[in-house]
Amino acid sequence: MTDNGQVELIPDDEKTQRPRGRWRYPWAMLVVILLFVVLPFLSWYGTWFGRPLSDKQMAEYLDDKEKPRHTQQALEQIVDRINKHDPSAAGWYPKVVSLSENPVPQVRSAAAWAMQYDKSYDGFRGALLAMLKDPDPTVRHQAALSLVAFGDDSGRPELVSMLQFRSIRADAAGKATMLLHEGDAFAAGGPIARIEQANGNKLEARASEAGRVERLSISSGAEVIEGQELAVLSPSIDQVWEALRALYLVGQPQDIPAIQHYATDLPGMPDRVRKQAAAATEAIRSRSQRQ
Repeated sequence: MTDNGQVELIPDDEKTQRPRGRWRYPWAMLVVILLFVVLPFLSWYGTWFGRPLSDKQMAEYLDDKEKPRHTQQALEQIVDRINKHDPSAAGWYPKVVSLSENPVPQVRSAAAWAMQYDKSYDGFRGALLAMLKDPDPTVRHQAALSLVAFGDDSGRPELVSMLQFRSIRADAAGKATMLLHEGDAFAAGGPIARIEQANGNKLEARASEAGRVERLSISSGAEVIEGQELAVLSPSIDQVWEALRALYLVGQPQDIPAIQHYATDLPGMPDRVRKQAAAATEAIRSRSQRQ
């Protein structure tokens, strides 16, 4: 628009020379793509367990003392090779056995899980039997489950314990603050309560494995003594499911009372668990009659 109110016409050659505003800063578009597309992809790809590893990377990951997820990823790929009947998998078996003594419980549990996939290797069964005495319950549970694949019922008491409720108690006297409510789920290592001692120190009572708060034994804010029960915890759905599947194969008549608890309609438990409990009970009774 000119000063006298007339519209100024722009010659065609000038129009082509003027850049459009949205393309004036192409580098900004590249930054946006990098931040919102490329970096998240690289982060995901770096932690994706399905990403193929070379033999060199496998060796590095199995020996990684800083990142347990690397070791777990390598174990998953060994299992993948076993399932594909890749003979190269056997070359890693001694290393898998050695991981049964790794200081990280999650790595020991992952090693126990991997061992069930090749029943022809004697070293696996021996390592699993030793892992039934592991101080961490998740490792013992996985060792018991994996032994069933070998037709070995040595871990049967551990399988039954996977169905049982457990108490969590105060490690010291003081004022207890409950951090969860009845019915709340929690992960392994999750805090259930906090104890504030008379000297001001605060301690957390943590769950050793995943589950759900079945019942609170005290009110939040109550004064407790050392060893007093704070809550009763029930096992997670996945843990119950795996234990019932294993006991279907190796359970004994004395295990039926613990199993039948899950054959009823329980709050929060899916119908598949109830059906598996009923099937396990029937399988045990049938085996007992044939013996």
